[in-house]
Parts: sequence; C-alpha cells; structure tokens
Amino acid sequence: MSGVTVAQFAETLKVSVDRLLVQLEEAGVSVKDADDVISDDAKMELLNHLRRSHGRKEEKLSVSPSKITLNRRDKSELKLSGGQGRARTVNVEVRRKKSYIKRDVLEEEARKQQEELDAQQRAEEEAVQRQEAEKAAREAEAAEQKRIEEEEASRREAEELAAREAAEAAARTAEEVERQRQADETAAREAAQKESEARAQDSRNQRRAKAQNDGNTLHVTTDKKRRRKKKQARRRNVSVNVDSQHGFEQPTAPVIRVVEVPESITVGALAQQMAIKGGEVIKAMMGMGVMATINQVIDQDTAILVVEELGHTPKPITSDALDEQILGSLDTEVAGDEVARPPVVTIMGHVDHGKTSLLDYIRRTKVASGEAGGITQHIGAYSVKTDKGSITFLDTPGHAAFTAMRARGAQVTDIVILVVAADDGVKPQTEEAIQHSKAAGVPMIVAVNKMDKPEADPDRVRNELSAKEVVPEEWGGENLFVNVSAQTGDGVDGLLEAILLQADVLELKAVAEGAAHGIVVESSLETGRGTVATALVTRGTLKQGDSIVAGEVFGRVRKMMDENGQDVAEAGPSAPVAVLGLSGTPSAGDDVVAVGDERKAREIAEFRHARARDAKLAQQQAAKLEDMFNKMQSGHLQSLAVLVKADVHGSSEALRDALVKLSNDEVSVNVVSSGVGGITESDINLAAASNAIVIGFNVRADGSARNAIKESGVEVRYYSIIYEAIEDVEGALTGMLAPEIREQIVGLAEVREVFKSPKLGDIAGCLVVDGYVKRSNPIRVLRDDTVIYEGELESLRRFKDDVNEVRSGTECGIGVKNYNDVKPGDQIECYERIEVARTLKKD
Repeated sequence: MSGVTVAQFAETLKVSVDRLLVQLEEAGVSVKDADDVISDDAKMELLNHLRRSHGRKEEKLSVSPSKITLNRRDKSELKLSGGQGRARTVNVEVRRKKSYIKRDVLEEEARKQQEELDAQQRAEEEAVQRQEAEKAAREAEAAEQKRIEEEEASRREAEELAAREAAEAAARTAEEVERQRQADETAAREAAQKESEARAQDSRNQRRAKAQNDGNTLHVTTDKKRRRKKKQARRRNVSVNVDSQHGFEQPTAPVIRVVEVPESITVGALAQQMAIKGGEVIKAMMGMGVMATINQVIDQDTAILVVEELGHTPKPITSDALDEQILGSLDTEVAGDEVARPPVVTIMGHVDHGKTSLLDYIRRTKVASGEAGGITQHIGAYSVKTDKGSITFLDTPGHAAFTAMRARGAQVTDIVILVVAADDGVKPQTEEAIQHSKAAGVPMIVAVNKMDKPEADPDRVRNELSAKEVVPEEWGGENLFVNVSAQTGDGVDGLLEAILLQADVLELKAVAEGAAHGIVVESSLETGRGTVATALVTRGTLKQGDSIVAGEVFGRVRKMMDENGQDVAEAGPSAPVAVLGLSGTPSAGDDVVAVGDERKAREIAEFRHARARDAKLAQQQAAKLEDMFNKMQSGHLQSLAVLVKADVHGSSEALRDALVKLSNDEVSVNVVSSGVGGITESDINLAAASNAIVIGFNVRADGSARNAIKESGVEVRYYSIIYEAIEDVEGALTGMLAPEIREQIVGLAEVREVFKSPKLGDIAGCLVVDGYVKRSNPIRVLRDDTVIYEGELESLRRFKDDVNEVRSGTECGIGVKNYNDVKPGDQIECYERIEVARTLKKD
C-alpha cells in the first residue's frame, strides 16, 4: 500500500478528498490535488497531527467520556380479558439501552500487545531452530511453556477487561463530535494496522515455506483453528493477530505412571492413582476374567496385573512400609545412650516336661498348680530378680495347638531355654521348639529336667538332640546343657548362671529414654477392668498416661501392673507389664508404640483397622471362586458352625486354628466368630442365626446370655483344657461323616440245569455250594468268573414251595428278575450291603 494517491487514501479512510487535503495541509504535508502521491512518512505526519489536534480538543472538554449510554422508554397498553366478560387494561413499559464504547485506549493496548506477541514469536521461532537437535526432550517443555503463556495471556485479557469496565463505569456521557473524532482516529489506526499485518503475514509465509523445505516434522496449526481464534478474539473486542502465534503444536505422548499398590485397594482408588476412569479399570478386569464393581476391594496380586495391563508400572507396598510412613511422621524415635538391659528368656518344650514347674521353682510361687490339666494355656511373662541380675521369663504352652504362641515367644526373646524331660526324651513339640528357635536365630540352652527320677537318662536326651543338630558344648557343639530338677531345685543355680553368661556374651543393650516401643505378649478382657494387655517393652520407657497404639487399637495408659499385680509408674526395656486403658483387645504379637498425640494414635489405629478389613474382604473375594470349584468337585460339603470365646487372645487363636485344621474334603469347621471375654447375649444371637454351637474356654455366659440360651436353645459347651474341646468337636465331625458302604458275599450257588416255566420264565436249578442264598439280597450272575449280570431274585423255591433262604448243600430253583440268559455252569453270587462307621481323617 506504499505510494498511494490522495484519492486512493481518502477512499481507504472513508473520507472526502477535500477534507483529506485540508488535514494534510494542516499537518504540513505539501500536496496540490487528488492525484498527488503521498508517502508512508506523510501518512505518519498526518496521524501525529490528528493526535495533537484531538488532544487540544480534549483539554477544552471537562470530561472525555469513553462510553455513551442511551436509554429509551416506550409505553403501550395491553388489554386482557377478565371474569364476567370484563376487560382490563395493563400498561406495559419497554426499556431499551444502547452503549457506544471508546476504543482508542483499547487499540493502544492492542498495539502494544501485538508488538509483544511479535517479539515473542521471533524468540520462540529462534528457540525452535536451536532445539531441533533435542526435539524429543524439548517438546514436552515447549508444550508446558505454551500452556503458561496462554494462561498469562488470559490473565492479561481479564485484567484489560476489568480495566475497561472500570473506565466505562466512570464515564457515562459523550458528544457527537467526540464520536466523530474516535471514528477518524480508528479508521487511520485500522489502516496502519492492516498494512502492518500484511507485512507480518508475508514474513510468516516466507518462514513457513522455509520450515517446510527443511523437513520439519512438527504439526502446523490449521487455518480452521486460526479462524476460530480470530472469531473468539472479535467476541472479546480485542484485536489480536492470531497469525502472529507460532504455527507448531506439540504431539501428545502417553503418560506412564508409577502406581503404588498396597496389599488391598478398591477399584476406584486404583483408577484414581492411574488418572483414568473407573470404567476403564472395570473393563480391563472383565477382559482378564475378573468381575468387580468400582467400590470392590481387590488384592495386591490382582491390582498389579490390572496396572500392568493398562500400561503403567506397579510398585507393591507392604503393610510394614505403610506403617513406617505413618509412624515416620510422628516423633517416635528413641534417642539416647544405650544401657545394659535384662535378657528376655523363653522357656519352650513338650507338654508335661516341667517348663512351668521349673519357672515356678525360680519364682518361688505355685503357678503350675493353678494351670488347668497341668498345662499352660497362654504365655506368661515374669520378671525374676536373682543374686546376679534380673531376668525376664516367658512361659509358652506345650500343647500342639499352641504353635503360633510358641513362635511368638521365640520372636521376642533373646535366649531360648529348651526343657526336655530326662525320662521322656525328644517329643514332637520339642522338635517344633528347636525349629522356632533356629528360625528366630537366638541361642538355645537345654535344660534336662526331671533328673530326680530313677529312670532319668540325660545321655539319651543328648544323643537324640544331637541328631536334631543340637550338640552339647562338651561334645564340641555350641549349645549349653544343664541337668536340673524342678522338684528339688538341683542345677537351677547353674541354669541361671548359664543364662546370665549367655546374656553377657550377647551384650544386650537398649535405649532407655524416649518413646516406648514394645510387643503385645497376651491380651484379655476382664470384668471391671476392661482390656488388659501384657506388653513387653523393647526400648524406651513406657509411662502411665502415655498414648499408645497396639495394632488396630489405641488408648491411654491408665494403669500399669507387674506380674504380681503391683502398680508401677513406668517400665523400661525388657520389663513385662499389664496395661489398662486400650480401646479393644490387641492381637498377641502386635507392636506397641507410644505416640505423643492421642488423636494421632486414634487415626493410626483406625487406618490399620480399615486396612485389615479391606485385606479380609479381598481374601474373601479371591476365595469365593476357589471355594465354589472345591464344592463342585467334592459334592455337598457339610459344615459345623462354631463360635469360640476364650479368656485370652492367644487361647482363642490357638483353639480356632486347631478346630479349622479338623476339616477335610467332606466335613468342615466354620468358625463364625472368635473373641476374648465372657459369652454375651449378642454372641448367643449370632450363634442362633448361624446354627452354631458356642465353645467357652475358661469363660462363662452372663445373665442376659443365659436367658437367651434358654429361649433360643443354642448349645453351649464349657472347657478349661484345649484338647478336650478339640476331641469333642472331632467326635461331632465324625458323626457327620456319611457311613462307608461295604459289600459282603454271603452265598454262592452253581447252576446245574435250566427249566422253562410258563409263568416265571427260565428257572435255574441250582446247588448252594457256599453260605446261603436269601431272597431279599441282591445277586450277581457269573460266567467264567466274570460278572455278566447284576440284579435281584424274582423267585426262590425248594421243590414247589417258596422259601426265603436256602443254605449250603441244598438244591433250589432260582428265578433271576429281568434276565433269561442263565446257562448251566453259571454261578449266582448272593451278597449284602453293610454300613461301616468312619473315623475323621485330617488332611
């Protein structure tokens, strides 16, 4: 458009030639007529002159409004029909408002924005050329930069819109002269802008052609997108040169995420971690053959398969890792100097080998006499003070059902005392105790007990244990052997010396300051005191009033007692104490941690409880299909429902596991519930609804429960010895087994001749050669010692008389029902079916 005539320029500006000549003369541009050519510099002088002249006019005006609003009102009448043929008139007023906006400020800002965008475009194009060698790595950064720039542009546009609205609100009136001035200036600005845009477009076309020739593989923004952006800019009344934006877009690549998968998780939570919709996860699981809802809990293995199927990277997280993350945010670290602590000694061995009696002699008490059936039913924790130092003893049960309790005893101990009776030798629980001790990696001292008996043979014990890789020191091994007698006390001092000597070798130390850490040895529910948990402190100091977390329960230590029932204010490392104040009965083996905030303790306990519940649901969901197939394969599976209540958690756990192990392919034990404490009315109601029997182990039913028992008729059995309960349940399962059907041959007859009877068909003339033939018994027809028919007798005669039985050595006539192919020389075998009671065979 450079070098146009005055007439052409006037046509572009939409003004008359005369007016344009006058304005050019005022601006100092020398032109004579409409055919003279004006340059770009002359145009700029004209534009500056118009700006100065309008500025002088603005000084004369008191207010230079940027917006004019005209309000108009039209009134009319509307007739409406009313009741009883009457009409009424309604006045209608219509208000119209029209606004005229000042655009000079907006155009100035648009020009500045255009310059910024042009500069930004040049910088971005240069950056693209520099980064072609690292295109793959830079594309993501460029996309992020573009998003930030778009957000910044949106923010600036919002600020401009707010400023414009503020200016419009400040000025409400204007004159026709001002509108004309605005129109003239706008026309001149648009002309200059169009010319600038044309030059910029030519430059962009050249750069784009060059980029295409260079083989750039980036995507170019289409004309359709540019037109849409221009239309959006016009709607916002902002003159933005969309073509000035760079014409390249970043291709989007799939995002691969590292998904943390706990031991159990819901489908919805798993989809949220992968940033996809829950329906896609359900669809993927359906493709894998797993039907699930969005709120269903799935196990860790299934979740890992789903994550891998959807192209992400799974990261399994264990429960211990989650606990470490939770407890890591709390101030539970124990800091300070380590001090010597008493050893924790666990006494293990076979039942009735004298474990509790030996500990009883050491403690100078009568604990063994109070044990039901002469066996220990739960773990006892005692702190014993000797002349040479304090020792903490743990007494574990010896019955086979208490395997889990013995394993826990080995896990929390420093030294294991294996008690073996000198007159009995190595037994199954002795071998099991050796395995637990070796698995825990703790040293073992063998106490050969009952040396006071005449039949005691300590060398036999040493030989049998040597076969189990427990070799005495005097034989070149690593294990100390001490001969003791729990009745006379012989050798007990030597055993204590061996324990303390082993403790000195181990150099047992722990930090005694700071928050307490420990482990639950046993827990019970007592009337009047609530939950009583026996805890063994491993490090730190547990004080009265501390807030603690024990597994899935929490609470504040209201009271602490030692093994004698005496109150204690604090407990240090290796000290066993009974703790009161927990919200529920923790499981034996749970970790005990003292935290500073009771609210945090509640949150941790509730989180663990929810996690355990989800894990249980996931296991149930995973086992449903397997159980269904097992039932289909084994036929109808009979089940005995049992509800177990015990005095302590360890006994409840041991009894529950022992009863479940009685199940086989035909009958099973279904423990509907197991808990700690007395039998309540809710327990009876649950048993009635489940058709279960109630087993009370060292507990009894309260008053309301006894009334419920009378009304519902639920069977309740009380036990104080665990193997008596196991034997009774085993007997009940044996009665549920279907009897075994056996066949017993009772007679054999040889066919000598076959006779034809018009009424009965073929009649076999037989001689009973063995046993007897009875008419009601089933028979088989044998030919050449091969069964050719199996059925029953239709008739049995001796001469002309019907008889019920024919003995050996007697001739008879036999008619076989529905079979007429009996031949001489065949044998007819008579047998009977008998039922044999079966015994329970455990898997």
